[in-house]
Amino acid sequence: MVLLSLTASHRELDLDALERLSTGSSSVGRAVVGACGPVAGAVVISTCNRFELYLDVDAPLSGDAVRHATQHVAELVAHSSGVTGETAARSFTVRTGQEVTEHLFAVASGLDAMVVGEREIAGQVKRALAEAREQETTSKTLELLFQTASRTSKRVGTQTELGAAGRSVVALALDLAEREVPPWDSTRAVLIGTGSYAGASVAALRARGCTDIRVFSRSGRAATFAASHDVQPVDSLVEALADADLVVSCSGARGRAAADRPGDGQDVPAPQDDLHLAVVEGDVGGPAALPHLRTDAAPEASLGHVLDAAGLVRARERAADRAGDEAEPRPLVILDLALHRDVHPGVADVEGVLLYDLATLKAHAPAVAHDVVAQAQAIVDDAAHRFEETRLGREADAAVVALFDEAEVRVRAEVDVAVARLSQELAARGEPGPQEADVDLVARDVRKRVHAELHDKIVAVRARATAEARAAEAALVRDAEALTAEASDRRDADSGARR
Repeated sequence: MVLLSLTASHRELDLDALERLSTGSSSVGRAVVGACGPVAGAVVISTCNRFELYLDVDAPLSGDAVRHATQHVAELVAHSSGVTGETAARSFTVRTGQEVTEHLFAVASGLDAMVVGEREIAGQVKRALAEAREQETTSKTLELLFQTASRTSKRVGTQTELGAAGRSVVALALDLAEREVPPWDSTRAVLIGTGSYAGASVAALRARGCTDIRVFSRSGRAATFAASHDVQPVDSLVEALADADLVVSCSGARGRAAADRPGDGQDVPAPQDDLHLAVVEGDVGGPAALPHLRTDAAPEASLGHVLDAAGLVRARERAADRAGDEAEPRPLVILDLALHRDVHPGVADVEGVLLYDLATLKAHAPAVAHDVVAQAQAIVDDAAHRFEETRLGREADAAVVALFDEAEVRVRAEVDVAVARLSQELAARGEPGPQEADVDLVARDVRKRVHAELHDKIVAVRARATAEARAAEAALVRDAEALTAEASDRRDADSGARR
């Protein structure tokens, strides 16, 4: 079994490129497992700043096989997202073996996040595995990999200051909004969306003293969410915005496939109505790349923005009418936390409105002390090393089993010889033949001696099998690095051509 990952993140791609690539990502895992025979399992992590595909490949991989697998998966991603296969292929960073483990553990621990140390990603990693289980695309190796990643994340959270810092995209967004809104106990907040980020937003707002929280959702889930989180549901977004100070939008509904839409004007009833993030490392290009979108991808087209400038203008007009001649309408801060933007960029041009989106948050993400990051990285490195030792040890199990099978054949032969000799000795003394207890005693003595002699052979076989596995994976890493370097060169060339 070989671990292979194809990843992309905010570090290599702009958010527009990630948004295009992540469209339809929920179906990629099923597609890969169904279409690629050697792929025994697949888990997809799709968040606001990454789209990652983890594969368990039940076949030996050469450099050509890695290239072929990457191209095949890129075509499937392209089919789901509406970009060209070439665009998808050059957007990926390819990892194999221990690099896969190290990367996932770092991601789960918040070390590769837009806001270093954010804790939401730990929940997203767990949900990715849960969704793979529901879709029946996971495997024994991926189960162990992702469960160990979650345990590693918990260790980082409890043993370092990184976990105690309370860092998150939501917290950073509220920090920026705090400068512009009234005191939190007087702030009127509206949430758009009912997924995990909406729940995190409710908790973060309450922690700061905000009590006037309302929720809107095009999916019709607002009432259920409101009842479970003790907030107020609203049916009219325009009406709610008319007297709001703060909007936190995190439905990600625009990224859902139109083919899954229950009806015009409705939100898509998806497993979670929150951020739809994607990981693919590379550059798909800016607006100039849009003409390359596939013309046959219409069924997968994105839904419209939840909030556009026209709707917001109507809300601001109502706010002005209520204020009358006595005062200007209260300013409005909008936090768009969805990768597939809920809020149309033109909203930023509406008078009295301040819009923060993920690109803004990325630019304001605070740095973390080097020693804190180093401590967390040490935990990640140790966990990854231990996992790989266990995984590579399992790779040697087949050779060890063969040794035990061979030893068992020897045991049976020697027991037969020993029992025959004992029978002759007993017969010569005129005594009855060996009893069952006598045979069992002979068998135990022979097996103990043979297995004791086997110990050194097992150690040698494990060492040899592990070394061979390491050498093979090292070659794969070199091939994957070469493949990623080629894709990076193409991205740089494309970027230079656009400039």
